Amino acid sequence: MTEGSQGSRGSEGVEGSEGDVVARVLGQWQRVLPDLDTGPIGVIGRLTRCAALLRQASDAPLAHEGFSRPEFDILSALRREDRELSFGQLARETYASGTAVTKRVRTLEEKGLVVRRPDARDRRVAHLSLTDGGRQLVDRIMPEQVAYERSLLAGLGGERREQLAEVLGELLHLLEGREGAREARDAREARNVQGAREGS
Repeated sequence: MTEGSQGSRGSEGVEGSEGDVVARVLGQWQRVLPDLDTGPIGVIGRLTRCAALLRQASDAPLAHEGFSRPEFDILSALRREDRELSFGQLARETYASGTAVTKRVRTLEEKGLVVRRPDARDRRVAHLSLTDGGRQLVDRIMPEQVAYERSLLAGLGGERREQLAEVLGELLHLLEGREGAREARDAREARNVQGAREGS
């Protein structure tokens, strides 16, 4: 790799973000592995760092009410769907494991914000919904939460925010498609294994 290409590769992902922690990481990798293309780190590393900082910051308004962000995600999902959801549906809506959802729902039930209704035909299935208190709480907190998140993005102009949202939407579509393909492949493999067992 030529000296010129080294400079170009090392600066990839640093433009417009001099001094951020990921730029420093990129520089460190360039020093120890100069032939490594660190472009993906510039993107994924910054997404990961932003997600961590935003999760910590966006918890601030919720902390006054005694909620974590994952708990409020449960309440938000039930409110925006405006119908009963099963544990599995809540897990998909909040990108959480079934175990995590069960724990969070139990906490919200104890606070009188969520109620479960056993399925009439299958007692193993439970349908979850907001109580009147839970619905009122979400409606009260959401405007404050959105205003807070808007303040976090205030340093970006409106056009830049729209561009960022569009690019992130494209990335999300790609990643969700990849995850969907993986789940379909795993399901096919599980069916093949089950068929082999039944045929033996």
